[in-house]
Amino acid sequence: MIYESKHPLVKHKLTLLRDVRTKPKKFRELIQEVAMLLCYEATADLQVTDRAVETPMGLAQGHELLDKIGLIPILRAGLGMVQGIWQMMPGAEVWHIGLYRDEETLKPVSYYNKLPTLPTVQVCLVLDPMLATGGSAVATIDILKNWGAERIKFVGILAAPEGVDALHQAHPDVPIHIAKIDSHLNEIGYIVPGLGDAGDRQFGTG
Repeated sequence: MIYESKHPLVKHKLTLLRDVRTKPKKFRELIQEVAMLLCYEATADLQVTDRAVETPMGLAQGHELLDKIGLIPILRAGLGMVQGIWQMMPGAEVWHIGLYRDEETLKPVSYYNKLPTLPTVQVCLVLDPMLATGGSAVATIDILKNWGAERIKFVGILAAPEGVDALHQAHPDVPIHIAKIDSHLNEIGYIVPGLGDAGDRQFGTG
């Protein structure tokens, strides 16, 4: 279940994200905007219940979300995606999982986990702008499943085919929502053509 966005706004904003001339402030804004658009697509199957509300003109039959959402940004680059999604779902819980990629082995190393003892949400959205080798995403979903999460989705911006394959093989039940699947990974594990290091470009540390 791999969903590559076809939305014209996603395509337009992704092009601006890729541009080497895009400064950190604008880059952060674009990350938020693309995350919001991708989340719209990723949450199309959320469960709702009927709810009647009083309007100025009378009674209207509407709906209310049944599913409680948890946002799990993979630190640090995933942080930039939270604010955009929060604008649409201000009631979503945010739980942080810290992983970094060992530059020699390219394997994820866990250094931070603030999940509560038991799951408090019905749907977990794992957020990371880049699905490169797939190691961090696989490790995060491993953690969530061991925690007891039942419905998990991955939401990212750019992916390499290698990362998509790794995540799909490890967790075939987890839908992957992505803006674009790029060509390949280079010899140091970066997505090509990609957009560089999403964390460095957001935080001005590159």
